[in-house]
Amino acid sequence: MDQSVKKKYVYWEWRTIIILMIGYALFYFVRKNFSIAIPAMEHSLGLSKLQLGLFLTLNGIIYGFSRFINGILVDRYSKKWIMATGLLLSAIVNFAICFSPHMNGFMNLLDTQGKATIGLVYLIGSLWVVNGYLQGMGVPPCIGLMSHWVRPSELAMKQSIWNASHSIGAGLVAVICGFLLNKCGYTAWNLCFAVPAAIALVGVPLIIFGIKDDPAEAGLPSIGEIDRSEQGETEKVKIEKAQPLKGAAFKAVVNKMVFRNPFIWTLAITNFCIYVIRFTILDWGSSFLTQFKQMAIDEASTIVAVCELIGGILGMLLGGWVTDHVFKHRAHWTCFFAIICATVCFFLFWKSPSPYLYVPFLVLSAFFIYIPQALLGICASQQATKYAAATANGILGIFGYASTTVSGIAFGALASSSWGWNGVFTVALIFGAVGILVIATMLKAPATGYTKVNKILAEVAPEQLQDQTDDPQ
Repeated sequence: MDQSVKKKYVYWEWRTIIILMIGYALFYFVRKNFSIAIPAMEHSLGLSKLQLGLFLTLNGIIYGFSRFINGILVDRYSKKWIMATGLLLSAIVNFAICFSPHMNGFMNLLDTQGKATIGLVYLIGSLWVVNGYLQGMGVPPCIGLMSHWVRPSELAMKQSIWNASHSIGAGLVAVICGFLLNKCGYTAWNLCFAVPAAIALVGVPLIIFGIKDDPAEAGLPSIGEIDRSEQGETEKVKIEKAQPLKGAAFKAVVNKMVFRNPFIWTLAITNFCIYVIRFTILDWGSSFLTQFKQMAIDEASTIVAVCELIGGILGMLLGGWVTDHVFKHRAHWTCFFAIICATVCFFLFWKSPSPYLYVPFLVLSAFFIYIPQALLGICASQQATKYAAATANGILGIFGYASTTVSGIAFGALASSSWGWNGVFTVALIFGAVGILVIATMLKAPATGYTKVNKILAEVAPEQLQDQTDDPQ
C-alpha cells in the first residue's frame, strides 16, 4: 500500500478516536452531573432517595432502549449527525432543569419553605427521562464509527482508549460539580446542570466538522481493502463508500448475528450484572461516602472522580492491552477475571473501617469494573461484526441500563430502609457473583464472528459482501 495512503489513514483513524473521546466525555457532563447533585437536591429541595432513585431508574431504562433504537438507526444513517444532535438537545434539557425552579410563577413548583412540590418532582423527573433518550444517541455512533475505522485485530485496545471517555467525562464533571457545591453551597445545585451544559455545547461543532462517517468520505479505502493490500493480495486499494446492508442481507445478519446469537445474550446478561456495581459506585458514590463513611461532600466527590479518572481509565487501558497481547483478542476472558477482582475489591471496601483501606479498595473496584464495562461492548462488536455492531451494542445497552431498576429505585428504597447501605452493598455483590458465573459460560467462544457473517452474506447476498475481514483467532 502507498505510504501516503497509510499515513493519511492513521491520521484519520486517530483523529476520529480522539474526537469521539472528547465528544462522548461531554455527553457525561450532561448526564452524570445529576449523580453528584443528588445530596444537594436532597438537602435544598427536600427530594427523597426514593424519588431520586426513581429518576435514575427511569432515565436508565429509557437510555437503554434509546441505545437500541439509535443502534439500528446508526447502522443505516449518518453517525456523526445522530451524535451531534443528541449532545445539543441533552445540553438544552440540562439548562431546562437548571432553571426549572424559576418557573414557580407559572406553576406551583415550590412550597412556602422553598422545597419541591410534587409538580417540580414531575417536571425534573420528566426532563431527566427525556435526557435519558437523548443520551442514547451517544454510544451507538461511536461504536459504529470505530467498527468502520479500526481493524478487528486492534479494536480491543483502541476502543478501550475511546472508552476512557466515560471516566474522563464522569471524573471531570464530578470535580467541577464538587467544586461548585463546596464553594457555593448546596443551594447552588442548579449550577451542576448549567455549567456542564455550557461546556458540552463546545462538542457539537467538533463532532459535525471533525469526523467522517467512514474512510471513503476521507478519500480512503475500507479497512478490509487496506489489510489485503498490506498482505500483497491486491496491487491497488479501492476507495468505495461502505453501504449499509439492505433487504434480505440486513435481516439475515441482524437476525443470526444479534437476535439469534447466544453470545450476544450472554454478554447482555453479564452487562446487567456489572452495571449494578458500576452504578452503585457512580450514582450513589457521593451519597454512601458522605452518609455511610462520614466523608465531606467535596472529599466524596473527589474520591468518585479518582475512581473514574484513575481507576476507570487505567482499568480500561490495561484491559484492552491484556485482551490483545495475552488473550489473543478474546475479550470475554479478560472480562471474566476482571469481574472476579471487582467483586472482591468492592466487598473489601464495604468491610474496611479505615479510609486508608476503603478508599484504595473503592478505586480498585472501579479499576476492575471498568474493564468489562469497556470490553463487553467490544465483545458485542466483534461477535456481531461491523455490519451489526451498533445493533448488538443496543441490546447490551438495554440490559446494562435496565440494571437501574436495581441500582436506582431499588437501592434508593433499600438505603432508606432499616437495611441501609449494608443492604445495598450485599445486593450489589450478589450481582457481581452472578456476572462471574454467566460470563464463564462463554470462555470457549471465538474472538470474533467475521467467519460466520461472511458465510451468511456469501449465501444470502454475495454482492453485499463488502470486505472479507479476517477473524483474528
